[in-house]
Amino acid sequence: MKVYDEIMAKLKNDRIHMTLIDPASQDAGKAALIARKADQAGTDFFMIGGSTEIDAKSMDCTIAKIREVTDKKIIIFPGSSSMLSTKADAIYFMTLLNSRNPEFIVKHQAKAAPILRKVDMETISMGYLILKPGMTVGRIGEADLLDEEKPEEIISYAIAAEMFNLKLLYLEAGSGSPSHIKPDTVRKVRESVELPIIVGGGIRTPEASRKIAKAGADIIVTGTVAEKSSNIEVVLGDIIRSIKRS
Repeated sequence: MKVYDEIMAKLKNDRIHMTLIDPASQDAGKAALIARKADQAGTDFFMIGGSTEIDAKSMDCTIAKIREVTDKKIIIFPGSSSMLSTKADAIYFMTLLNSRNPEFIVKHQAKAAPILRKVDMETISMGYLILKPGMTVGRIGEADLLDEEKPEEIISYAIAAEMFNLKLLYLEAGSGSPSHIKPDTVRKVRESVELPIIVGGGIRTPEASRKIAKAGADIIVTGTVAEKSSNIEVVLGDIIRSIKRS
């Protein structure tokens, strides 16, 4: 089954948790340890990538090590056209809709497209929106950060993503953000589009993840909380259980 089809099949029954692992944050061995603990905690998928520049060799090495400890599907979360690896199951073919720089809207995608077609990798189209505070990804992606005090602008971008017929919509506060996206913002977007909504950035507690999920998020992404935790399985396990309906 293709990764996108597996995502949609899972969403028919429950919400999804994805663990983001950034190869720039630790070596491949530590990445594999995080993956093993996250798998044991019940995460559904792994996302590999980040906002800083990572070469193909680092991507390959990290994904290969993670493959040794889990059977869960691995999706590349690219920050540029260089962050490719044939060892992954799929890649988010994402467009940073609120970037000022066309490199992040379509040019990186155009550079990667012939390579992805040649290696026959599954691509999952996704609209990517960065909200304040944005953190590193907002700076590197040259984003006009969206303000939660102006939800109509966020909703306009979300509707545009749906009209582009993109498959997923990602609302991002930025990895390591001191605050997560407000549940009320998620609720307003949920009321405006039918696209599956992913929310990430600054989610550290079961209470936060539960509120965001109940507001309408289909997929919750956590990364930094696992990288910095001394008890990954417990911390992620609490977060994952908080978003499940059962």
